[in-house]
Amino acid sequence: MKQDNIDRDAEKVDSAEAAIMTHPDELEQMAESAKQATDFMKAMAHESRLMILCYLSSGEKSVMELEGLLALRQPTVSQQLARLRLERLITARRDGKTIYYSIADDRALKMMEVVYGMFCEKKEPS
Repeated sequence: MKQDNIDRDAEKVDSAEAAIMTHPDELEQMAESAKQATDFMKAMAHESRLMILCYLSSGEKSVMELEGLLALRQPTVSQQLARLRLERLITARRDGKTIYYSIADDRALKMMEVVYGMFCEKKEPS
């Protein structure tokens, strides 16, 4: 039984390797997709940026609101917001002297839902 599983797994690996080797264009596309995914995750791979996205996933927030929620000083919050804007994960709008931020990339919102489900959501005891 155990050997059958090993044999099936080996066949799957051989099949996947054959598919990649027969389609070099797909391999190139896979590499490009991996780079895009890595860049996307790097943009969120910082505690403050992740928290900003978490707060923004519930709706638009001003810089002052984010400062209070994060308990960080304005320069630090602004630096992290700038990185998220650079990566086009968030967008800004101005209303008088106040700047409001919201999530601009649906992928970031989906990722925050996954992160919330994995790390934040309260699980009921079994």
